[in-house]
Amino acid sequence: MGKCTRPPSAGCQPTNCLNCPSVSAELLAFRDEVSGCTRCALAQGRTQVVFGAGNPAAELMFVGEAPGFHEDKQGVPFVGQAGKLLEKLLAGIGLARDDVYICNVLKCRPPGNRDPQPEEIEACESHLFKQVELIRPRVVATLGNFATKLLSGRPTGITRVHGQEQEVELGGNRVMLYPLYHPAAALYTPKMLEVLASDFRRLPELMGRSLLPEPEPEPVLAAPQAAVQLGLF
Repeated sequence: MGKCTRPPSAGCQPTNCLNCPSVSAELLAFRDEVSGCTRCALAQGRTQVVFGAGNPAAELMFVGEAPGFHEDKQGVPFVGQAGKLLEKLLAGIGLARDDVYICNVLKCRPPGNRDPQPEEIEACESHLFKQVELIRPRVVATLGNFATKLLSGRPTGITRVHGQEQEVELGGNRVMLYPLYHPAAALYTPKMLEVLASDFRRLPELMGRSLLPEPEPEPVLAAPQAAVQLGLF
């Protein structure tokens, strides 16, 4: 379960953060706000916004690419074959869907499941950053190229950076960013699946690792004032 860092409220149950009003109310309110989003043309062809699902106080958050056909119909991310593989990988490290939070870079399905376009990512990215801000995960696992490039702020592809963690600031919080192959890409490629499973097994270690505090800025010393030469009277 995610560790709640918010002030306790009446009826708060530390062992049941899924029902903690101080955590979930903000996220639910934001979900309702995003459900009517029309920032890009994808709004015209969607069945519904696929906001995200899971523990609103999760220590581990997964970010995929975009909803597919089944996700668009059900309103839940990763419900197809890729979702089943993700659940299997989670079970292998002792976790279930309800222990983590799962969402995508885009909240609406691109037609024909095509790749997200730059303008669509730009229109939707603030929704994702707000989710990170509200959930406050310790580890954000990016699934595939689009999530990895967006959240790392670097153009390097997933093939080169998978399994290489880095500390970044997202949504005003210090998190461990951990790039992984997308489960959909690993479904039919045994070698990629083997790498994904190996990278996945490191997640418990990363979740238990202490994040380094932000370095304190160097103090700015005032420049010494030039000596003033007094004139002679």
